[in-house]
Amino acid sequence: MNIHFKACEGTYTQVFDQLLAEKTISTRGLKQDADVFAEMVFDVNTAYFEEHGGYDYAKDFFPEAYKMAVQEVGGEQYVLSAVMHADERNRSLTEKLGQDVYHYHLHVVYIPVVEKEIKWTKRCKDKALVGTVKEVIQQVSHSKKWASVKALDNDGKVIRDENGKAVLIQSYSLIQDRFFEHMKNAGFKDFERGERGSTAKHLSVLDYKIQQDQQRLADIEKSVSEQTKELADISETLEVKQKVRKTHIELDGMGKKKLFGKVALPEQDYKEVMTLAKEALTLRSKIVSLKRQLQELSTRFWALEDKFTKLYMSTKDYVDAMRIAPERVKEAIAEVFQKAKEERQRKKLEQRHTRGRSR
Repeated sequence: MNIHFKACEGTYTQVFDQLLAEKTISTRGLKQDADVFAEMVFDVNTAYFEEHGGYDYAKDFFPEAYKMAVQEVGGEQYVLSAVMHADERNRSLTEKLGQDVYHYHLHVVYIPVVEKEIKWTKRCKDKALVGTVKEVIQQVSHSKKWASVKALDNDGKVIRDENGKAVLIQSYSLIQDRFFEHMKNAGFKDFERGERGSTAKHLSVLDYKIQQDQQRLADIEKSVSEQTKELADISETLEVKQKVRKTHIELDGMGKKKLFGKVALPEQDYKEVMTLAKEALTLRSKIVSLKRQLQELSTRFWALEDKFTKLYMSTKDYVDAMRIAPERVKEAIAEVFQKAKEERQRKKLEQRHTRGRSR
């Protein structure tokens, strides 16, 4: 079920050497131990595909993702291999839904290149050519291809930290932005971009699988605990019902009928019946009280639900905006707070000037 958008004809090294021989790529200026192969993985959580049609939806989704990968790489000639994986089972969702659920994602292996202008040096005999472009090469360079960029504010100025150093945005974060926008513009919606600027530490495959297994074990233990409690509640209920049934049978069998409709009871049975009757009267009173409390709680519940509905309706636009464009909403809120802060500072300054003039 895997789909190959491009298969490598030979080994990666063989294709690399062929492109080098054809001068499609250049290793000029490349260090001996530099990376010459790179890989991108295009991925959205498994549930997204399962909710939209599973494998058939993934077959529509990832050709568009591959188009975006070709754009990022700079051309299909630099792509060595591109495969949509459909053979890795998501164990968690498989267990939850009771059917095989696969995790669809796209692997793209490529050669990272950047366009580099080679200029004539001072050694050139024709001094008029010095400093002009001699040739343009596609230089293999992972570091230049994915160099971090400086973060800019709304005015286009470089953002700096408390030490005065420029704040950098990782290139991988920027490509996530482009991937999200590209797929959304292509008509694929209902998924969210990962958290920007996250400092979450990525786990190794083994650590991740161990963590997932531990979580599944915890879920299973929780389920077993809940089922054990439910079983205990059922057993307790059955025990109470059995006791009640036994009491009913005993009561039905008490006493001997006499003339004129009277029933004679032994003294011990009479005492037990009287005790049960008194308990019944007490319980009846409690039931009436509990019904009253239930009615009051129901009234409070409906009042709270009404308040919640009004609150939800009044904040619905904000919630929708946060879901669609969280960063823009946060920026707008920050701008409002900043303006409010500036207004407070302005008023304080005016008050100081006023007090100074009065003196």
